[in-house]
Amino acid sequence: MTEATRRPTGTPCWVSLMVHGLDATLEFYRALFAWEFVPGPQQLGPYVRALLDGKEVAGVGQLPPDRHLPIAWTTYLATDDADDTAEAIRACGGTVAVGPLDAAEAGRLVICSDPAGAVFGVWQAEAHHGTAAAGPPGTPVWNELLTYETSSVGKFYRSVFGYEVEPAGTADFDYATLHLAGRPVASLHGVGNALPRDRGAHWMTYFEVADTDEAARLVTELGGHVLRPPRDGTAGRLTLVTDPEGAVFTLVKSAVGN
Repeated sequence: MTEATRRPTGTPCWVSLMVHGLDATLEFYRALFAWEFVPGPQQLGPYVRALLDGKEVAGVGQLPPDRHLPIAWTTYLATDDADDTAEAIRACGGTVAVGPLDAAEAGRLVICSDPAGAVFGVWQAEAHHGTAAAGPPGTPVWNELLTYETSSVGKFYRSVFGYEVEPAGTADFDYATLHLAGRPVASLHGVGNALPRDRGAHWMTYFEVADTDEAARLVTELGGHVLRPPRDGTAGRLTLVTDPEGAVFTLVKSAVGN
């Protein structure tokens, strides 16, 4: 693909998970989302891309045995220049942990964190442009940053990626939406001391499901856990769950049909 087909800078374009038990994790997500898997770039170790109806939707890789990192889904934001974005992240108070480095012919990546400590990825597409399907059950449909407060961290993301940050909360509800070219692409939710102590600030991936309650039951049957039972919200019917290794994600049956 050509540079012209890259997603605009700042667009959430991929989600990826690094785990210790790759085979068991793939079985969990295969049963939950009907994903199939094909090999991906191996620069950082064994890594596969998840497919739904032949379209790439996510990545799953294996951590080295000696790396005891938090197991979590990582949201990747698009960029036209990973090196320039890495410098901007540092200049604005963030931290670059990995990269910029090439992932074979697929593209160039950075793993970093914002000033509040939330980890995210940056992806400069070459052959691989990220999630090829979003909307059907089994696909990532939204990304939200859970953080201490939205004001200062919103300035960071605006400075690095050029978002329009639109506050949408109230005095008791600290919330903002990130827009690109007038279109909402992600959200920020400030929850203060309600952040889990074991995770701190973090990006949350929402995966679409056909039936939230049934999906929650299936998560438990497959060895995962339901952290917050299914409930109705403005976005649809939601439940907060973890996979067997503890990666937290949200399942949603969107209020607007696919």
